[in-house]
Amino acid sequence: MKCDPILYRAATPSLAVKPRLIRHMLLPPLIIALMIGLGYAGFCVSEHYGIRSLSENGQRQLELHARAVESEISKYTYLPSLLELETSVSTLLADPSPEHRQTVNDYLEGLNRRSRSRAIYVMDTTGRVVATSNWRDVDSYLGEDLSFRAYFQNAIRGQPGRFYGIGSTNGEPGYYLAHGLEEHGKIIGVAVVKIRLEALEERWQRARLEAFVSDENGIIILSSDPARRLKSVVPLSDETKEKLARSLQYYWFPLNELQPLARETLAEGVEKLTFPANSEVASDEEDISYLAQTRPLSDTPWNFTLLTPLQDLRREAINQGILVAVAFALVAFLLIAWNERRKVIATRLAAREALQEANNQLERRITERTTDLRASNERLKGQIRERRHAEETLRRAQDELVQAGKLAAIGQMSTSIAHELNQPLAALRTLSGNTVRFLERGQLDVASTNLNTINELIDRMGRITASLRSFARRGDDKGQASLGKAVDAALQLLSSRVESAHLQLHRDFKDVQVQIDQTRLEQILVNLIGNALDAMQAQPLPELWLEGDVFDGKYRLRVRDNGHGIDAEARKHLFEPFFTTKPGEQGLGLGLTLSASLAAATGGNLGVEHPVSGGTTFVLSLPLVSPTSAEPI
Repeated sequence: MKCDPILYRAATPSLAVKPRLIRHMLLPPLIIALMIGLGYAGFCVSEHYGIRSLSENGQRQLELHARAVESEISKYTYLPSLLELETSVSTLLADPSPEHRQTVNDYLEGLNRRSRSRAIYVMDTTGRVVATSNWRDVDSYLGEDLSFRAYFQNAIRGQPGRFYGIGSTNGEPGYYLAHGLEEHGKIIGVAVVKIRLEALEERWQRARLEAFVSDENGIIILSSDPARRLKSVVPLSDETKEKLARSLQYYWFPLNELQPLARETLAEGVEKLTFPANSEVASDEEDISYLAQTRPLSDTPWNFTLLTPLQDLRREAINQGILVAVAFALVAFLLIAWNERRKVIATRLAAREALQEANNQLERRITERTTDLRASNERLKGQIRERRHAEETLRRAQDELVQAGKLAAIGQMSTSIAHELNQPLAALRTLSGNTVRFLERGQLDVASTNLNTINELIDRMGRITASLRSFARRGDDKGQASLGKAVDAALQLLSSRVESAHLQLHRDFKDVQVQIDQTRLEQILVNLIGNALDAMQAQPLPELWLEGDVFDGKYRLRVRDNGHGIDAEARKHLFEPFFTTKPGEQGLGLGLTLSASLAAATGGNLGVEHPVSGGTTFVLSLPLVSPTSAEPI
């Protein structure tokens, strides 16, 4: 490079030193101020467009989940009005006798079980419960005076009663739908259906969704975060607090206000909220910001609020701001370097080549760093695209999983009840036919015995359905059962099949007490002995062994037959639901699956062995209540 010495001649020291000193003092603070300003501007712009993008995506999520809440509520709205069509209800309200009350109790119990609601009950015009589906429970509503509830006061005036509150009997939250029962244009009572909405919260938690539903008073009644439940999103006036306390809508909960650290309104129904961080979850952060989008729920005075965390967006905006600041710093540094280079060339022509080389090296370093920053930016954009795609895929999979879970639960309940009640119904059919013949012969004592047996079987069927319902809810039954009584009951239930098969029975076990409900143990034994009878249908001399021993704190009962055994291919699927080797409609493939689940729920297990001599041995292991010295039976 050639330079004109005259053009780049240095100025007189007296004129150049002072301006140069001033530039050196003012330029660095100015560049730092511009870097901070441009970085903050980049952060604000990136955050603005990021929030707008999150808001558009959140609006779709808000609509989807809000419609899910509306659907969950609306599917029960018709149920209270159906009781107007039931004549036994109007008969009870006109004549509240014990016989009429029991008829309505049984009807409501069945209707509640089929609709999967929490409770259904009928009140008279004074607000007292005259019939309820939970009449068997200790905390039954029967006889309760609920006239102070808002849903009763609305329904008795002919208006739809919609009310969410905490029950005054058992402290359980629920959504109440009430309907005034009319007869000849006059309201004679009120029908109420109570449903639980906790399934929505569990669904939100499984989907890692931050959301809540607030009622007309601004109180959060449903929330994916239990810490926010029963807190108000707006300040409650003294009049509102007094009204809620008088109606006991939320029992005696304090209803504290949910106060964010900061609140910024971005648009109608869209806010930016900042809450203090949970020290157990995010100890490194001081607060957590959310994009809050709110939508009213149709047919209710409630609002659904979706909270979208802004941590990732904030980090991305910070990175963008840093990138803008660094880019400006690089440009400023280049300009300063170029200016310094020009002055050095003008004042020191002798160092021209050395300065050129240094400048070239500096440019190469700057280019490499700019390339690295650009590549890092592209990788970050790619990761963001992949994450959004993964989130969309996860959401679709979760929706399909929820739908499949619903269908599986419905199928399990219906088929299990049909399977477990099939044998008691067969026994009822046989006993009822015999009773008719004994009555015709005048043998009243035998007919009375059969009728008592029929009553016991009906009670047993009730216990079976209650046990199956508890099993479908994965309850934890901690009852105790007598092994000897359970075996006798199972053999009595299968007595007709045992007698017709001319079975030779070998009993070698002790009457011990095991940790399982008596009815559940009888169910397991009926399944195992019934399967053994099916396997020995073609056996000319069928034999059944019931053998027991104590092993590792558990009592093992072996149910062994000399039937045709189980082939190797069927053994792989033996405990799978709906798998059966029985032809036609003889089996649903749920007996062994149900028995294994009942045993596992008490800490035991159900296994199978295949003796070399033939046949099949099922081994039932159950925890002992206490050691026993009973003799073998």
